[in-house]
Amino acid sequence: MSGVDESGIVAPEGGRMRDLLRVAPDGGMVDLAAIDPRSTPGLPTAAGSGKRRKAWAHEQVELLGTELGRQQEMLYASAKAAAGPEAPTSAPTAADAHLDGDRPRRLLLVLQAMDCGGKDGTIKRVAGAMNPLGLHIRSFGPPTGEERRHDFLWRIRRALPPPGYVGIFNRSHYEDVLIARVASLVDETTWRARYDQINAFERELAEGAVTVVKVMLHISYGEQGERLMERLSDPRKHWKYNPSDLESRARWDDYQAAYAEALGRCDTDAAPWFVVPADRKWYRDWAVAHLLRETFAGLDLGYPPAGFDVERERQRLRGGDERAKVNGR
Repeated sequence: MSGVDESGIVAPEGGRMRDLLRVAPDGGMVDLAAIDPRSTPGLPTAAGSGKRRKAWAHEQVELLGTELGRQQEMLYASAKAAAGPEAPTSAPTAADAHLDGDRPRRLLLVLQAMDCGGKDGTIKRVAGAMNPLGLHIRSFGPPTGEERRHDFLWRIRRALPPPGYVGIFNRSHYEDVLIARVASLVDETTWRARYDQINAFERELAEGAVTVVKVMLHISYGEQGERLMERLSDPRKHWKYNPSDLESRARWDDYQAAYAEALGRCDTDAAPWFVVPADRKWYRDWAVAHLLRETFAGLDLGYPPAGFDVERERQRLRGGDERAKVNGR
């Protein structure tokens, strides 16, 4: 049985999730067909079997969420302390997120998946325990006219999380080697050149104190079909459905090939790719939560020391209270 820490979180079996779920980088294509979307790497025997596993995973994700919230708070506090007391109290804008190796750390979670892959659900359940004030969530759709007038990374740079924030990308710059490739939005020479551009960009992020976690939520063709039908069958979910989803579904094999090459060509130590089997939503959330927890642990965060004389401030507070008593307040 896996170890249990003081908070009740059970560790994955077989090693860290960052090792169990990382793609095997070889500079080429990743064999997605060899990864079962219903598999559960790292799931401890403590989870039990059947429906019990689902309930157990939900309980663990709640505990993990508390830990992620604490780590996020330390990340945010360190950035605020580094900015100093004269820093503005409002949240920084995306324009403040320029790369600077002297800046406090940032964490960026990149989520990619086929339609119905569970990106929204993952954000809701895994990031839900974090403080919204320290989250920077961005979703990327078709580029606007202004965005088309710049290189494909322009809008990505503008959406980077500010120092001290946890950023989450719902889709990302990888759309420019996925849909751009499959739908022939650009010529092959252009999209092939983007692999090297992406690697250089992500290396720049790492050098600028941005920790990148890239996750592909890997679902099966059958599971996608069931989720699409569910959206069509429930009027409350019609807003999630887009007729173009079926056009993309018809190109399933082409998208799998595009993902396979992007994963292999852009998996680096600076910005590794992880493939999370996502047919089971409860496992997906549990796995991503552990990936983030392990990533935070690698940052060795802590609460910053006080930038003032704590005992002197205590004395000032007590003195103020005593004067207030004398004045009848």
